[in-house]
Amino acid sequence: MAHLQVAHLAALLGALGAVLTLAVRGRVPLLAGFVALGLADACLGYALVPASDLRRLTHHLAGWGLIAALAITVAAVAVMLVRYPAATPVALLVVAPFRLPVQLGDQKAFLLLPFYGVVAGAVVALAYRALRGDELPTFPPLLSFPLALVAVLTSVSFLWSRDPRAGAIALGFFYFPFVAGVAVVARSPLVSWVPRALATTLVAFATLFAAIGLWQAQTRRLFFAPDLEVANAYTTFFRVTSLFKDPSLYGLHLVLAIAVLLVAVWLRRVGPALAVGVIAFLSAGLYFSYSQSSFIALFAVTLAVAVVFGNHRLRLALAVCAAIAVVGGTVVAARAVASSSAREATSGRSRLVTVTFDAFRASPVYGVGIGGQPKASLEESGAGSVKKDASHTTPLTVAAELGVIGFAAFALLLAAEAWALLLVTRRRRALGLTLAAVLLTLFVHSLFYAGFFENPITWGVIGITAAALSLLARTEPALAALPFRPLIPRAAASAPLAEGGDPVDGSPAG
Repeated sequence: MAHLQVAHLAALLGALGAVLTLAVRGRVPLLAGFVALGLADACLGYALVPASDLRRLTHHLAGWGLIAALAITVAAVAVMLVRYPAATPVALLVVAPFRLPVQLGDQKAFLLLPFYGVVAGAVVALAYRALRGDELPTFPPLLSFPLALVAVLTSVSFLWSRDPRAGAIALGFFYFPFVAGVAVVARSPLVSWVPRALATTLVAFATLFAAIGLWQAQTRRLFFAPDLEVANAYTTFFRVTSLFKDPSLYGLHLVLAIAVLLVAVWLRRVGPALAVGVIAFLSAGLYFSYSQSSFIALFAVTLAVAVVFGNHRLRLALAVCAAIAVVGGTVVAARAVASSSAREATSGRSRLVTVTFDAFRASPVYGVGIGGQPKASLEESGAGSVKKDASHTTPLTVAAELGVIGFAAFALLLAAEAWALLLVTRRRRALGLTLAAVLLTLFVHSLFYAGFFENPITWGVIGITAAALSLLARTEPALAALPFRPLIPRAAASAPLAEGGDPVDGSPAG
């Protein structure tokens, strides 16, 4: 990759920006952190984009027109979010699903271009509010320190990445924008209508995606998925992608909406008839994705919701059913392996596990660097290709790219988020359980389709949890300083969660 030293500098700037925006208090560090993240992304863009493309952008009227249009869009978003700062997480969720195809030199990538524009506008709006003296919530240490640790380790690992180009893409187009996004969301006012708006947005877009998916199943037309079109020609079934490049991404968004609806039904926040109808429609769309990872995530979150809300008899019945499913699945898997190779029985996943472990063994302490797992697996195994050797399991990817140090930081972040969700759930049950259901769906899906940290919704869940926890901490200041303090006493539940607005959730604590 050209300009590798510039990219190394960008990685260090990004690490500094992550620390300043996530883990250091104060307006000046926050603004300096956003500047560092912006410079880091600019340097990575300079290192990644060919000089000919940069000249084409800046030496033609059309290029300057595009730059002007982007600047106007960012300014418009900033003006809106200065006036309505509570709308920040909703605005980000609206654009989070959409990945557009972009040519980076000789490589085609699907990037979250609309999301980047809204993030930029949200950062400008937050910076303006900070400069004019608005009171901004702090990022709770319980989440800010583990998240900053993961971001710093990921950024610094770029210095020894086996594949600098892939690492630069991961940092510049995913990690750094997401760090800026979560820093903004965590400092947004969390008033009563925000959780409802987020849930409504998630379900509404999933319904749209399902409708498009069902249309594709009937018309046999796909968007953004030329490889799948070829694969469909050689199968007896037709997989659909809706507006995504991959059936698993499509399926994930439908399962996320189903998870939100399941919690809402149990808490009586939505009518059963309406919820059942929407879930049935989403399930029909999910069926034609034929995404095994999405089906497993749906099973896991449905089981978890039933266990949380069900009575003793239901929990016992679910335990028996789960045991039968595990035993039956083991028997089926054993027979499949006996009649064919493990690679065929697992659709190639067993090989991916093996080659990812090869990459981990190559550098077990600090890993092969962000984005370096596929290339390291190819170099260590001596077979396959960079594209085919990409891990489909997030924990294994983290272990291979960041080593045991990075994996420990990843586990710490998950534990901290789980603890934070417990705290939020004790105070605001609907909000905490909905966030937990969404996070569980994302995590289970990432065990079979790596993309936990590459999904903006993951960072959004952390940001909303941080915003809720920060507001709760106003009733008990020690909560913000002691990450593993015991659960908040119920007596503090009656205090409002946001100045100038209603509590996040009017349900009783419990």
